Order: sequence, then structure tokens, then C-alpha cells
Amino acid sequence: MTLATVPASLNFIAQTTPLIDVRAPVEFIQGSLPGAVNLPLMVDDERHQVGIAYKQHGQQAAIGLGERLVSGDTKRARVDAWLGYVARQPDAIIYCFRGGLRSQIAQQWLADAGINRPRIDGGWKAMRQRLCQRIDEAASQPMLVVAGLTGCAKTTLINQLSNGIDLEAFANHKGSAFGRQPEEPTTQIDFEHALAKRLIGLTGSLVVEDESRQIGNANIPLTFWHALQRAPRIRIEMPLDWRLEQLRRDYIEALEQRYTARYGQQEGWQRMRLQLANALERLAKRLGNARLQRLQRLQGMAFDAHALGNIQAHEAWLAPLLTEYYDPLYRYHLEKQRDNRPVELHVGDWESCLEAARQWSA
Repeated sequence: MTLATVPASLNFIAQTTPLIDVRAPVEFIQGSLPGAVNLPLMVDDERHQVGIAYKQHGQQAAIGLGERLVSGDTKRARVDAWLGYVARQPDAIIYCFRGGLRSQIAQQWLADAGINRPRIDGGWKAMRQRLCQRIDEAASQPMLVVAGLTGCAKTTLINQLSNGIDLEAFANHKGSAFGRQPEEPTTQIDFEHALAKRLIGLTGSLVVEDESRQIGNANIPLTFWHALQRAPRIRIEMPLDWRLEQLRRDYIEALEQRYTARYGQQEGWQRMRLQLANALERLAKRLGNARLQRLQRLQGMAFDAHALGNIQAHEAWLAPLLTEYYDPLYRYHLEKQRDNRPVELHVGDWESCLEAARQWSA
């Protein structure tokens, strides 16, 4: 019986085709295909043992060990997991790292159970090549960058646009020292795959927020980053009180909600407070000791007031953090780029910048 294969295609990602990743969990955690479910042929320890056998004794010895490790009740449990998923998702496609032995074995065991499903030719590696290629292609598309001081709701503007690319969402990080989220940070591979997925079908202009190359744990791919650096931009300018309100919503209220949803009220509150305190501590060298201690005192007082229901108290430390650190830093970078700064198409308030972005996109 011939086991069917299908060529690697971005259509699987665009159409949210159900995908069964039979690689080991450790491989899946490092980076998976968007929408894939991990139902491994071998768990991490089994894979490790088989890998040693392959290096020391060759392929046949490795295959023999794998057959012994994944047999009997273990084999039945693995096959039952695949059968259960295919019963719910009849169009599922199988893949392993290179579309080779592991996915073929999974196919064969499913076929023995009466179910025939194809595997991706070239597997995860071939799919990743196509996803990375899509990012490189996007670097040549027309691109507009939305810039502005911290707290100008640039991400909110991006998400108002059908061609907006929210890099911070793909990184699961808001980009600053205070941008960490309760969930596990996105791996570099998953960041790239999420970006590529968003780019599928966006063949025209793109609107992207002004970012450092590193966002949390992830780096913007170099070709895309260079395109961002060259792209024309619009710049949002909003008053301090407006920006403080945005920061309070994003970095205090929304963060508290996410922490308490994940850990419960008491532990979530403590984790959020610790995260924001640590974020301030990480700026110690740049702030200087005296300023850091002042901001730490203000932050501590704000949390005490917050516990009593006064969330606005956080503005007491957020305001000097903006005016004494983030704003001067941003203006320093603008001044540094004065001679080779990208073209600025529009400078104005949030609403006018949204309209400018829409007009440019059209």
C-alpha cells in the first residue's frame, strides 16, 4: 500500500487545515506550525534513546529500539489518540520533522486501523521554509510605520486596520521593559510562524508599529526589520494625561485581569505586582539610583492605593517614568536619526493618524 503525501503549502495554514504533529513534545514546544496539535509517535525520553541508538549503531538499530519502546499498550494509546483526533477532524494531515520515518509510521499504523491520511512531503522543515519565505516576500511590499511616544495607543491603531500587523501580539509582549505577559513567552520560531500566517493573503500595503528589533524573547526577521527601517511613517502626538490613561489600562488594568484569570485573585495580584517591580528594577542603570528609589516608593504607594480601589494612583509613578525616561529616550533616538530619518508623512493626534493610515493604505 502506498502512503499518500501532499506537497508543503501555505494553504494549509490559510485554510486552518487540521495538522497532527507527531514529533516529540520537546520539538513541538520549540516551534510548531500554526494550529497544529502535538500527538507524538515518541515522547521525549523515547526519542532521546532512539537518537543515541541511531548515532551509535545506525538506522536499523534505532528503528528496532523504537518498535520495542512504542509497542503493546503504549502503541495502542498513541494510535487511539490519532484515531480520536481524526474522528473529530477527518481532514487532518500528518507531519514530522522532514516528512520521513515518524510520519510514515503514524500513517501506516492509522492505515492498519482502517484510516488513511496523507503526510506533508518534507514535513515541518518544508513548511517552515515556506513560512519564512512569505516574510521575506513581505519585506518588498509597501509598508507604513506608526510611530509615537509611549502610551500613544499605536497598537490599538494598528488593530483598527485590515492590513495592520500587530508584532507585539505575535511576541506576546508589549515591547517595553514592562511588556511581559503572564503566559509563557513566544519562541522565536512561533513568532515567525504567527507573523507569516498573518501575512498570507495580504499582498498589498502593510501598516506596522514602530518597534525595536527585539520584542520580548523574539527578534523581527532581518529582511522585514530592514524594510521597517526604510518605510515612511506617521507619528501620533497625544497629551500626557491621555497617554497615562492608556498606560493605566494596558499595563495595570489589563495586566491584572490576565494575571488573576490565570492564577486567581490573590496569587495573580502578587505576581503582577512583582513583575512591575522587577521591570522598574531592570531600568536601574539607566534611571540612576536616586530616581529609581523615588519611582519605587511611588510605585509601592500606588499599589497600596490600588489595593483599596484607587487604580489611578499608578499615574504618580507612570507620569515621571514617561516624562523623565521614555520621552527623552524617544526624542534622543529621533534626533540621532535626523540626517537619515525615514520620510514622515503625517504628524497629528490619534484620530488624524488613523485616518492618514487609512488614506495611505487606500
